[in-house]
Amino acid sequence: MLPTSHNTQQVKRINVELVKNTLRSMGIGTKASIANLTKLSVATCGTILNELLQTGEIIDLGPDESSGGRPASRYQFNADYASVLCLIIRTEGGIHSITHTYANLNGEMADEQTLFLDEINVPVVENLIANLIEQHHNVQAIGIGIPGVAHNGVIGICDVPELMYQPLGPRLKEQYEDVEVVIGNDMNLTVYGLYNQQQFEEEKNFAVVTFPENHFPGAGFIIDGRPLTGNTQFGGEVSFLPFGVSREKQLRMLKTTEGLQELVVQTLVSIIAIINPATIVVTGDTMDPAMRDGLTQGCLDHLIPQEHMPKLIIRRDTRREYVTGLVAVTLESLTYRIQVIEKQW
Repeated sequence: MLPTSHNTQQVKRINVELVKNTLRSMGIGTKASIANLTKLSVATCGTILNELLQTGEIIDLGPDESSGGRPASRYQFNADYASVLCLIIRTEGGIHSITHTYANLNGEMADEQTLFLDEINVPVVENLIANLIEQHHNVQAIGIGIPGVAHNGVIGICDVPELMYQPLGPRLKEQYEDVEVVIGNDMNLTVYGLYNQQQFEEEKNFAVVTFPENHFPGAGFIIDGRPLTGNTQFGGEVSFLPFGVSREKQLRMLKTTEGLQELVVQTLVSIIAIINPATIVVTGDTMDPAMRDGLTQGCLDHLIPQEHMPKLIIRRDTRREYVTGLVAVTLESLTYRIQVIEKQW
């Protein structure tokens, strides 16, 4: 748990963030309407709005229609004031690629492109980021999704060998001191995007597990609406479950229909028994929607009671949800707040 000393500067920054986020959600607001929603004084809101006008973070739309007396000015959040740059690094079937996109402060994406490369290493990533930042307006955060684990920006286990054990995050922070840098696991980011897509009425436990071709499976979890990444970002590395076979044999099993079915069922049973999710989404290019009934029956055969079976969804392609999750957590890195509990990512 982090310190929560509320000095004047911290309180002001929280209030500024509160006004910006309130105006973003409102679309258009007046000083009085913002004060009413934030519970800040009209004077405090007026001071903050004037500062945000000076920086260009909000736009003055002119006076509202008068209902008697002096008409109030209308303000709008300027989503194009800054942008975030997001990169997704993949290696699938021997093909290496980096997909990059920009998003404004409302998360609206543009200029998405995919580059196919002979290899991906730290200099390749750094050079690409340098070129992209030069091309776009006011990049304030960089988000990178990887098929692996990163702790404090240092990459650990990764399907891209040249990135393993590389301090990519700290290196980028040295080069771009005023830019936030987020490096996240592909599954954790995908689960974040998929969870938001479900539109649960209340916070739920939720899981995504993927079985890609020629790679070990991975998973991502949401617990009571919050991402579960683990103490060292190792949460979700389900290939380390005690299947009773070597990792080499596990890879061989994943290439056969029977072996794949067995490992998927064992993985699902473990997840159900540990976090009791409302929904599990099974993804990956080895999956087929026709497998759903067989997987459900396999869990029941392992004595999971019917009333505890989660909704099971099979979706081969989750690329859009992956990008959406990455953009969301990259934007979150720009949000200042006193952290009574640590940030989700």
